[in-house]
Amino acid sequence: MLKETQSAGVRAPAVVKPGNLRRRASLVLQYAIFPAAILLLWQIFSTIGFVRRNVLPPPSEVMAVWYDLVTGLTDAAARYSGTWLDHAWASTWRVFAGFGWGVALGVFVGLLIGLSRVMERVLDPTIQVLRNIPVTAWVPLSLVFFGIGNAPAVFLIGLGAFFPAAINSTHGVRQINITLYKAARMMGANETELLSRVILPAALPSILTGVRLSMGIAWVLVVVAEILAVRSGLGYLLNDAYLFYRNDVVIAAMLSIGLLGFVCDRLVVLVRDMLLTWNERETFGGEH
Repeated sequence: MLKETQSAGVRAPAVVKPGNLRRRASLVLQYAIFPAAILLLWQIFSTIGFVRRNVLPPPSEVMAVWYDLVTGLTDAAARYSGTWLDHAWASTWRVFAGFGWGVALGVFVGLLIGLSRVMERVLDPTIQVLRNIPVTAWVPLSLVFFGIGNAPAVFLIGLGAFFPAAINSTHGVRQINITLYKAARMMGANETELLSRVILPAALPSILTGVRLSMGIAWVLVVVAEILAVRSGLGYLLNDAYLFYRNDVVIAAMLSIGLLGFVCDRLVVLVRDMLLTWNERETFGGEH
């Protein structure tokens, strides 16, 4: 009968094994249990009056406001109703604009320092001094140089993204096994081949770690940049809602930034896993 079914071009329905279902349910539970517990405790404490609802609204109210921010259907967010997409888009493109130039310059400078002791003496001391200056301290100068608008916001975000990319790229080059380098030299590799086939692949795990850190910092700094320099974006929405004592909108904006940052982080991780497939069997991935 099975052969007849296959010969007729009809596939037998796939059977999901009970073991696979249990594994999937276990994975979902592992991901959901901690945030679900936080939301439950938050809801209980707000409901019983452990914290004042106007100070920390319960998740149910925040979700209702968030829904109106996105859809504009219920007017629960009042003056902010239906504005979420515009603010989210404004923040997202500023993050990627700043992240793009910051990471590109950071990786380039990090490779220069890692490959050359001369460039290390020329560049590294200045970078180490500048990276200890809080990005918020650059706000006055950014406003003086770029004025009010998107330019200072993109500058501040890129500045914050630059340093993790530069430092991790330098570390990635410096930790390469010297035996690999010497072996490639003995086999007749020129400078271009050494860079493309030995140095960059070996340094890539550290470089991508820096890129991931830079993405996270970019989303952190978008709040600072938008509070001070522009009149759109989730950072601006958060600050404006705070001025009108709409803590439910403030929390919705905070969670929006966190979730968008998480999505962007997953994209970076996806790219990392695609580029580092060759490295999976050589590294410890944690116990399952």
